Amino acid sequence: MNTDEYYMRLAMEEAKKAEQIGEVPIGAVIVQDGRVIARAHNLRETEQRAIAHAEILAIDEACRATGSWRLERATLYVTLEPCAMCAGAIVLSRIERVVFGAFDPKGGCAGTLMNLLQESRFNHQVKVVSGVLADECGSLLSQFFRRLREQKRNVGGSANENSVD
Repeated sequence: MNTDEYYMRLAMEEAKKAEQIGEVPIGAVIVQDGRVIARAHNLRETEQRAIAHAEILAIDEACRATGSWRLERATLYVTLEPCAMCAGAIVLSRIERVVFGAFDPKGGCAGTLMNLLQESRFNHQVKVVSGVLADECGSLLSQFFRRLREQKRNVGGSANENSVD
């Protein structure tokens, strides 16, 4: 197993923690100088905060761990392609590299809808590696939403899949 796959599996462990508490299963891990400095998973529903995405929570934890808002030499591993908000936070925190698993056709801003991470008009560009363990990361999400639809059907409601993170 290569290094990117190893750390993506750690991010998938975080995603599974989110799933266990009813959150959309998205996980993130930040590695700097060969060591994990932050781990987080989606907590948007739990905390009822729009910004409680895995990437934002991991960036916040990494800043506290390093004592700096600049996360130079850091790589963020995340199970789903970052959205616009998370891509902005990644650029602003000076993360060097992002490795993501599943593509997000409805909100992905690391190459799918647009690529904010490599936008040359910003003062920082991020290296992007896409599709690492994409099938496994995508499967976590699709199984979660399949179960959610079944639960909604069983109680007579309707499932909303418009946003995945």
